[in-house]
Amino acid sequence: MKVNPYLIFDGNAEDAFNFYKSVFGGEFSSVNRMGEAPGTENESEEVKNRLMHISLPLSETVTLMASDCGPGMGEGFLIGNNVNISIHPASREEADRLFNGLSAGGKVEMPMADMFWGDYFGSFTDKFGVNWMVNYSKHF
Repeated sequence: MKVNPYLIFDGNAEDAFNFYKSVFGGEFSSVNRMGEAPGTENESEEVKNRLMHISLPLSETVTLMASDCGPGMGEGFLIGNNVNISIHPASREEADRLFNGLSAGGKVEMPMADMFWGDYFGSFTDKFGVNWMVNYSKHF
């Protein structure tokens, strides 16, 4: 299983990651914009241009990841909710086990489900206030 830091920004994820890339080096392994998501046709160009996901590998085992929050998404951007732990289990079954165990007594933001980008994903805040993302991908 891989564990990665996942950062949330309020529209400046691209600027932040260009800065991080200038310090760490390397190349982005993925850059996806909000406008690529289904149901964003009526969003403003500013919202469509925000980053839905960006990844910067820092080593063979650690990837720094991020996205911009969008207006009306969850609780929005707040200092303190802008850091998540993203775990990448080796199977759907392990994803469900981890999601159900860690989210017990917490607040589910997005239940585990197949996503339009092809992964099985869910997110929640555990009963201690820690934000988690569980992402199973056949590609890892």
